[in-house]
Amino acid sequence: MLEIESRLYKKGYINVCGVDEAGRGPLCGPVVAAAVILPKDEKIDGVNDSKKLSEKKREVLFDVIKEKAITVGVGISDVELIEKINILNATKIAMKEAIENLKIKPDYVLVDGNQAIDISVPFETVISGDAKSESIAAASIIAKVTRDRLLIEYDKKYPEYGFAKHKGYGTKAHIEAIRTYGLTPIHRPSFCKKFVD
Repeated sequence: MLEIESRLYKKGYINVCGVDEAGRGPLCGPVVAAAVILPKDEKIDGVNDSKKLSEKKREVLFDVIKEKAITVGVGISDVELIEKINILNATKIAMKEAIENLKIKPDYVLVDGNQAIDISVPFETVISGDAKSESIAAASIIAKVTRDRLLIEYDKKYPEYGFAKHKGYGTKAHIEAIRTYGLTPIHRPSFCKKFVD
């Protein structure tokens, strides 16, 4: 998990930042990106692709990462922006915002996926980066937990949709709730076309 970072440290980079997002696929809620700079050669036990970890494990690691990281930044693109410029572009903006919200400027950025983002710092994209890079994996956990907590808050406002359980993804129960109650202001209309008349 530290192979990519080690290569960059050897080239003289110091503040290597991992960036990832959560929430590209759900039918509602924002897309959240996180950027994390870990201390050089920091190995945090258990850090892995957030999708491979239990919710309980992610919550524990969220606090450990926040404590051990040099700096953590978060960026959020809301439903309005997603609908206006599409999910891919909204994700890129959230990622850029997360990097800009770091207290220390990175000198190199590792971006999960294969999409370039508009930043002035040297960067590379890493397909399945959350399984290959510790800093990207750490960012994936921060992004996922941050987004999940937002959806748990939305659940209090719209309890009939079950957001706390499915976190906005298109589960059978969620789709049935949309068909019964219609869309809330946090739903993404372009994602929900086939479920509403």
